[in-house]
Amino acid sequence: MILALAATPSLKAEEAAAPTKQVVAEKDKSTELEKIVVTANPFGSSLFELVTPVQILTEEDLLHKNQSTLGETLAGTPGISSSYFGPNASRPVIRGQDGDRIRIMQNGIGSLDASALSPDHASTIDPLILQQVEVVRGPAALLYGGSAVGGVVNTIDNRIPTEKIDGVHGKTVIRAGGPDKQRSGAAIVEAGGDHFAIHADAYQRSSENLSVPGNVRSDRLRKLSPEDNEPKNEIPNSAADNQGGALGASALFDKGYVGFSYAGFKSDYGTVAEEAVKIQMRSARSDFATELRDLGPLLEKAKFRIGQTEYKHQELEDGEVGTTFKNKGYETSLELTHRPIGAMKGVIGVQTQDTEFEALGDEAFLPKIDSRSRAAFLFEEIPAGDFKFTFGGRVEDVEHEAKNGGPEDANVPGTLRFGGEQSKSFDPRSLALGGLYSIQPGLGLSLNVSSTQRAPTYSEVFANGPHLATGQYELGNKDLSVEKSNQAELTLRWKSGVNHVSFGGFYNRFEDYIALLNSGNERLADGTLNPAAPGADDEVLPEYRFSAIPAVFYGSELESNFRLIEGSWSMDLGVKGDYIFAKNRDNGQPLPRISPYHIGVSPELNFGPLSTRLDLTYAGKQSRVADNELPTDAYTMLDLSVNYAIDMDPSMVEIFAKANNLLDAEARVHSSVLKDIAPLAGRGLLVGLKASI
Repeated sequence: MILALAATPSLKAEEAAAPTKQVVAEKDKSTELEKIVVTANPFGSSLFELVTPVQILTEEDLLHKNQSTLGETLAGTPGISSSYFGPNASRPVIRGQDGDRIRIMQNGIGSLDASALSPDHASTIDPLILQQVEVVRGPAALLYGGSAVGGVVNTIDNRIPTEKIDGVHGKTVIRAGGPDKQRSGAAIVEAGGDHFAIHADAYQRSSENLSVPGNVRSDRLRKLSPEDNEPKNEIPNSAADNQGGALGASALFDKGYVGFSYAGFKSDYGTVAEEAVKIQMRSARSDFATELRDLGPLLEKAKFRIGQTEYKHQELEDGEVGTTFKNKGYETSLELTHRPIGAMKGVIGVQTQDTEFEALGDEAFLPKIDSRSRAAFLFEEIPAGDFKFTFGGRVEDVEHEAKNGGPEDANVPGTLRFGGEQSKSFDPRSLALGGLYSIQPGLGLSLNVSSTQRAPTYSEVFANGPHLATGQYELGNKDLSVEKSNQAELTLRWKSGVNHVSFGGFYNRFEDYIALLNSGNERLADGTLNPAAPGADDEVLPEYRFSAIPAVFYGSELESNFRLIEGSWSMDLGVKGDYIFAKNRDNGQPLPRISPYHIGVSPELNFGPLSTRLDLTYAGKQSRVADNELPTDAYTMLDLSVNYAIDMDPSMVEIFAKANNLLDAEARVHSSVLKDIAPLAGRGLLVGLKASI
């Protein structure tokens, strides 16, 4: 197992950019470009040499998969679904874990937005400008922090160049159409010389209400709760307008670099759950990174990174500000790679994170909170013949401090709903071991085991108020302790040229899994408990409380590709699938929003500059549902993409088109809290052009 410790890109700039010409030429060969993993390994190993399960989406993959959100871009990757709060807000859900258990990063530093707090909060990362995405799952992800118990998603954009760039390079992408009638574009320019490199990017995406097949609300929901005017054919209030950009520069020298970048992002979008509510989001981010190499007899290199973000979003109802969320934070990471001690090589490091969160307005369900995290970690790797062993550990100190008491408690006059100023501290500890056995060239078996602890988030501790995005009154639990789990994962991998297979299974047992469960009580928005005679205008919400329960998650994943025809043209067949099972070990009840099984096949034809790919995915019915959760029907999704590359040496132009949901199937994402009022997109055609200079 290679434990996930480092995330500063070690790829050369030209490798990270994955030039289109190189990719097109490579399709005609019997071997594929070796993918170098950045996130899961501080030593720059190739994908097949890693013990931990890692998936890489290259620039070419992102061109094919690109959606308006990071969650939808990654959805369909084995083991990954999405939180899908409509087309504008969606985070990855990995092996049934979502929210704070999935750590989303930009170039190795946390995104520091509020997307993990609520499913209607969009991420500040737009897939349009990404050069690579790496997904690290299982025990290896945990050294990025306790919140990475479900996995790590690291997005790489080269905004701080780490290697020499010769001359000037440019790239632009424009897209139009699709079921959301989007108009989007992005441009990236990089330039440099022997001792400097600069990066600039800008992007914009506008869309209209998302077209869907038939009724917006599911048949089951319409039977339970009939409405006179059922929305059809498009999801109301699902339009969006996003734009952003960044500038970055680095000074380069023989034994390292030092660089800085600044990025801005803004998004205006409908929340889907409520037709009259829109969100205005603004974010400004600064990053600094440096790497020093060949530091003497003890250290090979040192990496230091710091990211600082100021985030704000306002929820507008009929044009008036109802609730404002603010998050200001910074994160640092220092990694020291020591010289080999015999055959053993490794990294030690420290990480810090400080955030100031504030929610203002009548519907704020959290007090003002300052959070602090300090951590130290260790990772070591020992090769031994056909074996490779790794071990690592992490210790943390986490503190959440509530700064205000909020409004008056409706049930206890004279007291404050949030209980005044208070703090909670946690000391999670994690250990992980792994091994890789090379059975023969191209065939390997890996085993990962870990014992992990996760500190509760501030919302799991201090929440007390109406969360209208999910239609619940949420109550935190100040008696929560660290969440403990034991994990094991076994993976078999085979590779021969472009042919490869990865098949594995995982088991994750929690002693005190923190879940948001229905308590059986009801409350008004002001907190009144079990109102006897609510007014006509009062909205009665079910009370959900964060509780610790024993739970288990297990499942399997398959990803493969086979070259069926090789010659003047080629044909590949991809086969994938996943399955997950999760339950409360106390009573055997299913846990909520667990994705059903998926099976997919993807034939791809390549005729020189022309390539075409068909993606057929079947999602099974999910009838194992939690209390107050409706089953989700099975569906079949069929997509077709076509790409034509024009070599205009030294430039390259690609014309592409993607037909989405050719069967116009009604498809709902079971891992979404809005699955019964927000289906996936219907049939649509998107066309675009990408030019690299």
